[in-house]
Amino acid sequence: MDYYLAQVNIAKMLAPLDSPAMVDFVANLDSINALAENSEGFIWRLKAGDNNATSIKIFDDDFMIVNMSVWKNIDTLFAYVYKSNHVEVFKRRKEWFEKMKEMHMAFWYIPAGHLPSVDEATERLNYIRQHGETPYAFTFKKRFSAEEAKQFAPAQL
Repeated sequence: MDYYLAQVNIAKMLAPLDSPAMVDFVANLDSINALAENSEGFIWRLKAGDNNATSIKIFDDDFMIVNMSVWKNIDTLFAYVYKSNHVEVFKRRKEWFEKMKEMHMAFWYIPAGHLPSVDEATERLNYIRQHGETPYAFTFKKRFSAEEAKQFAPAQL
């Protein structure tokens, strides 16, 4: 069975999306999403009717936005995040978002063909916040393989 990498990251906005403070962020959404979709290794991204995920709630917080996607592997995700034009917008995140005190991202492996849900992403974020990085939920800092994830069975679940 083939496995792909799912990722979630969340951010708490400094102001509502329709405020002047968020204009540049909103203006960049379509181009950054298109860049992701055209990047090597991209499989899928979470989106609503407006072609982005800004209207999808997570943690029942109107100021929290969620980004979730699926990639062929961790290297293709890394290339998109840090070696494409995405990095220019990423560098500006302090203009639009609070510094998160808790872990705001998690990666995990999914069987090819599976699309992760926001509930699944929330579970992975809660897990990494409580237990740190394991093959069940991890980041770029501590990478695991799909084989390690298959063999890992968190007792807490």
